[in-house]
Amino acid sequence: MDETIRQIIEKDIKGNKIMLYMKGTPDAPQCGFSARTVDILRKYHAPFKSCNVLEDETIRQGIKEYADWPTIPQLYVNGEFIGGCDIITELDENGELKKILG
Repeated sequence: MDETIRQIIEKDIKGNKIMLYMKGTPDAPQCGFSARTVDILRKYHAPFKSCNVLEDETIRQGIKEYADWPTIPQLYVNGEFIGGCDIITELDENGELKKILG
């Protein structure tokens, strides 16, 4: 991965308590998985920053390498990779996500 891209990603992740890499924006998601993840975060009234990976192919590929996770969306809380839509949904259903976002 390009070092500049790594630095941009790390700045986003470390500079925001909750950071979501997604397709589209929170108000106009461009895929169902991103929409589902946004809906879950909004359910907790969790303020989050997002990055639309469709606007920058280098970020889109870079975040996949950064987390060694092949899909988008990707959620980070307190600098830690939490997971994609399936994991976020599971954490929501079992009550763990509320603790993580806390």
